[in-house]
Amino acid sequence: MGLSALCIKRPVFAIVLSLLVMLIGLVAYERLTIREYPEI
Repeated sequence: MGLSALCIKRPVFAIVLSLLVMLIGLVAYERLTIREYPEI
């Protein structure tokens, strides 16, 4: 069973997985230092 079939059969799993990915992204964004921002 692929990930897409699993998410269709269990929508709560898909929601939790999406929230987890967003949380990891927010934590990674907050940990960026100023020198890693691109020059404008």
